[in-house]
Amino acid sequence: MVVVGAGAAGATTAETLRRQGYDGRLTLLGAEPHLPYDRPPLSKQILTGHWEPDRIRLRAPEAYDRLGIDLRLGIPATRLDRTGRAVELADGSRLRADAVVVATGVRPRRLPGREGADRCGEPAGVYVLRTLDDALRLHAALAGGPRLVVAGAGLLGTEAAVAARRLGADVTLVCPARVPLLDLLGPHAAGLVAATHRGLGLRVRRDRVTAVTTARGAVTGVRLSDGSRLDADLVLVATGSVPCTDWLRGSGVSVEDGVVCDLLSAAGPGVWAAGDVANRPDPRTGRRGRWEHRTHAAEQAMAVARNLLAGTAARPFAPLPSFWTDQHDLKIQVFGDLAGTDRCHIAEGSPAEGRFTALYGAGDHVRGAVAVNMPRQAQRLRTLVETRAAWTDRPPQPTPLGAADT
Repeated sequence: MVVVGAGAAGATTAETLRRQGYDGRLTLLGAEPHLPYDRPPLSKQILTGHWEPDRIRLRAPEAYDRLGIDLRLGIPATRLDRTGRAVELADGSRLRADAVVVATGVRPRRLPGREGADRCGEPAGVYVLRTLDDALRLHAALAGGPRLVVAGAGLLGTEAAVAARRLGADVTLVCPARVPLLDLLGPHAAGLVAATHRGLGLRVRRDRVTAVTTARGAVTGVRLSDGSRLDADLVLVATGSVPCTDWLRGSGVSVEDGVVCDLLSAAGPGVWAAGDVANRPDPRTGRRGRWEHRTHAAEQAMAVARNLLAGTAARPFAPLPSFWTDQHDLKIQVFGDLAGTDRCHIAEGSPAEGRFTALYGAGDHVRGAVAVNMPRQAQRLRTLVETRAAWTDRPPQPTPLGAADT
């Protein structure tokens, strides 16, 4: 078996295969030279410099030897030969593969263009944040309090903006939304995040970055969709991601916004997909898509390993979507999907206190839950979301529902 991709999904798949009793040859391929590591701290503890890189390793080096995993780092896969049952690598070697798990993740989306006389190569001062090396380079560049424009205000962009502000940078977030993270977190939590950002001195510009302006090969600012310009020394592009599937071209594996797979996470005979790259149907809604969240990557990886070994006893993978984000002193957890909900109920605490849990519903059923700075209490609501509990079964409300600070 060959697992392509050594992030959380790939490493968890390999480890679970061993723990489920697979004792054959098992290779884990990583395009990066680093041991498998956790990505969420990159935009927080690593970017601020509060953690050393070794702290985010998923396992110690000897763990892979102990599990009998052939770990090959710094060697990306370049082609899947399904007919020859092999994976071809960048160093020219081939690995026989009776089964392949695609866990290659995503790469950052780039801005469509930049302005300036020199159009050869990437200008100095433009950054993305996906790998450990990306985080270390950006951390070094943030020394001295530069002017930073963050293009995109999703989870990655907002977390990185907070980290950069803590390091003394002058930060402007640019996003088209009226309130960053509103659709993901709901109005109450998004309102608290907005207030936290204002308190830190973060500026939010409602617009879209269309180009980076340069002079003599270095960033001077960004051009916005309304034609105006913002001066900047650094630009962090956090406008989304693209699945890493180029190496599958011509393999016969169906690719459409990721690797197209079924409810078992199978993409075809002998091919499976796990993590950010997997495009699969949601059994709850019937909608197909990718889930770029850490908990989902680990849960799907374990399901893939079990199903790969189970044969006809394989079971559909039906997790509850969930994620978390740290925004300065706010730890926010989300369960389920808030999209399309039409009612909200504060279960514990209150937004005014900066700590609360809330349920979101639609069609007389609980569809989602949000917790801010109440991690233990959040777990009580998870079951209500998982079981799509009737809205009348929600916990009693100890405090009145306040207006969101948006």
